[in-house]
Amino acid sequence: MNKPLVGIVMGSDSDFPVMEEALKVLDSFSIKYEVTIASAHRTPEKTSQFSRNARDRGMEVIIAGAGWAAHLAGVIASGTTLPVIGVPIDSSPLNGLDSLLSTVQMPAGVPVATMAIGKGGARNAAVFAAQILSLKHSEINEKLDAYRKNMGMSVEEKDNKLREKLKADR
Repeated sequence: MNKPLVGIVMGSDSDFPVMEEALKVLDSFSIKYEVTIASAHRTPEKTSQFSRNARDRGMEVIIAGAGWAAHLAGVIASGTTLPVIGVPIDSSPLNGLDSLLSTVQMPAGVPVATMAIGKGGARNAAVFAAQILSLKHSEINEKLDAYRKNMGMSVEEKDNKLREKLKADR
């Protein structure tokens, strides 16, 4: 996989601390990505060009994160048939609820898979992108299996530590 398979778009550089979580997950799966800042409202031509050209540049999934009732994911979805995953960012006085609603409430025929608000949503967007890519790229599927197994082992380790702590406290 030499070319970026995932396009990551954010409406502003202030969205990076949230969207960086997606980059970490994609890095852990060794999935190449391209990152850009494009605003649905302030740079509509750039945003439209990005979505129209993404497939030709080899991308297979797009993750779009924006706050403040931004319509970034929807505008991108309107210009491509690639899967678009929206990440509502909690940057507004409404703590991301406005972004969630503007991302999830898409008209019929122009879907956006919408994740949770904030960093957890960005991480889930990257995992979901990996799941989509795993349909075509078996090496990603193997990494997803290992990821899930490691999550389960982590829970068991935490359970054991808690049980030991509770025994020691009695």
